[in-house]
Amino acid sequence: MIAMNTSLRARLLCGAVAALLPFAPAVAQTTSSDVITLDPIHVRMNDPVGDAADRATAVYVADAELERARLGDLKDLFAGLASVSVGGAIPVAQKIFVNGIDMLNLTIAVDGALQNNRAFHHVTANAFDPGVLKFARVDPGVAAADTGPNAVAGAVIMETVDAGDVLGDDDTFGGGFRLGYGSNGQTISGSVTLAGRTDSGFEVLAYLKRAVGDDYKDGDGNTVLGTGADMKSQLLKFGWESLEGHRVELSGQQIVDDGARPYRANIGSVIGGRPTPPTRLYETTRSNFSLRYENLNDFGMWDPELVLGFSESDIRVPEPYQSTGISSTLSFKAQNTFHLSDSKTITAGIDYYKKKSEYSEPGSAVSEEGAKNFGVFAQLRMEPSEQWLLSGGLRYDWQDFDGLGDYETSDNGASGNASVTYRISDRLSVRAGYSSVFGGIQLEDNYEFWRAWTYDGLRSARAQNYIAGIDWTNDRLTLGGEIFLTEINRARSGGSNIDFESKGYSLGATYGWDLGFLRFTYIDSEISVNGAATGSYEALDLGAPLGQVIALEVQQELPAYNLVVGGNLDMALDYDDTQDTSGLGLEGYEVINLFAEYTPPALTGVTVRASVQNLLDADYADRSTYGADYTSVVALKEPGRSFNLELIARF
Repeated sequence: MIAMNTSLRARLLCGAVAALLPFAPAVAQTTSSDVITLDPIHVRMNDPVGDAADRATAVYVADAELERARLGDLKDLFAGLASVSVGGAIPVAQKIFVNGIDMLNLTIAVDGALQNNRAFHHVTANAFDPGVLKFARVDPGVAAADTGPNAVAGAVIMETVDAGDVLGDDDTFGGGFRLGYGSNGQTISGSVTLAGRTDSGFEVLAYLKRAVGDDYKDGDGNTVLGTGADMKSQLLKFGWESLEGHRVELSGQQIVDDGARPYRANIGSVIGGRPTPPTRLYETTRSNFSLRYENLNDFGMWDPELVLGFSESDIRVPEPYQSTGISSTLSFKAQNTFHLSDSKTITAGIDYYKKKSEYSEPGSAVSEEGAKNFGVFAQLRMEPSEQWLLSGGLRYDWQDFDGLGDYETSDNGASGNASVTYRISDRLSVRAGYSSVFGGIQLEDNYEFWRAWTYDGLRSARAQNYIAGIDWTNDRLTLGGEIFLTEINRARSGGSNIDFESKGYSLGATYGWDLGFLRFTYIDSEISVNGAATGSYEALDLGAPLGQVIALEVQQELPAYNLVVGGNLDMALDYDDTQDTSGLGLEGYEVINLFAEYTPPALTGVTVRASVQNLLDADYADRSTYGADYTSVVALKEPGRSFNLELIARF
């Protein structure tokens, strides 16, 4: 028998899904309120400006995706979004790509605190724990002016849970715990959440998570050294809310991973070169603090928000140089939303950040880069008629940059964005967006400061983003597609500038029935550096050659058995373009994950979830994992088949 190639398998699978959509179950019973939906529309409705034109291209992580990633990692969190790829296999090395672009080039905020603390290029600059998140939105390409500074290729916005998300309307104390076991690596993980509040409006939430395990095996049965779970995560959050809607929140979060990892944490191994041990210790600590004020009930001309944030990434590698790399971002934002009418608002304000990145080792002077940025912004959102949605914004930024060797420079620039949606009919709409963004000079990898580059030719980056799309919907089925282009001119690479581009198109479909839901996304992206096709090394910290990626999710409620069943497909098609640029083409893969959730009728608040990850035991490295396109690199493989059991209890 001749084996089908990946492209043919993908076409057959997608065709089968499309053929089955019209025949999906349509039972007259409504979905139980205890079942968490896979429908991203529910999350969009929780976004205060989710219907605005600048949100038309945004993608939202569904509630069910958040829930099932609680004891997982970023790959689990974004499993349903083909436009968001997560490579690196282990949390300390997982890097996120949006439309093929490294998230280092996006504005990232958690509880309003700016992130993107660039550190060692072999580890992630953006480590997040899905267990504490209640909201995650991705703005690919075009981002609004009030999203934040230097959003050269879009934004990712996340919010952590608070006491109100855990407690019922009349509860003053509650919480829950989770306990999980995974057979591959014999990983044990658990978390506990406690929340309380008083009649006077004060509330507190405490969260603690721990995961430990052995090195896992890949799909070929080989043990992947340095992959054993060893993570601690904690969140402490205080809040106060008055009867008039004034709300103040103070949150602090920390994630620690200090296990033995591959010598280069995001690479399985390097063939040739100087001899190195297979693993070494990485002591990584990620911290995030946020103080926020907002008025939840004011929709007039005075609707303010203030956010003071601090985030830090601390990477220490004791061997062989006792290296320490620390990068941090202090940020502040003050804005007000002017509600000019029910269909017209202007959000205007100022923001500021101070970024610092340093490297040190015993016996050597500390090497350091830093940047300060002050910005003013305004974003208009309006619905002038039933057919039109318009959004446009401007911002202006002033940046001071401090480099190695007492180098100093300043620059400033304007940014603008415009988005429009036109409703051709009740079911059909078209949309488009554009932005030109001042990117400033970004800080470099502090583990590369030893190169002591000069800054004579370095200039501020500027990006152009173009998006056009079309959407069709009826009561159950939603179809959409868009084309995109991002051009980053004068992107920083050490002490010089390069030009980077990502272009392509994406497709999406959702289909809901009374007791189930299906979500399908597809993206085809292509990147280039200085106008030429590129591999993952030449595009390091800018993007990754991803090609065609597919994500499919489905869930079905079976109320007669107190069950919810479902699964997801993670697929990438063969990608041969890298064969001419970096030596190897990228092989496709298909990974199937299945789950079943049982809620015992006699045990209120208890759910038992059983799942199998990588059902077919595929032997693969995720498409966005570094180095799979080079003959000299053994990419870090993803885990093979794993049987998992999770106990969830809420009280």
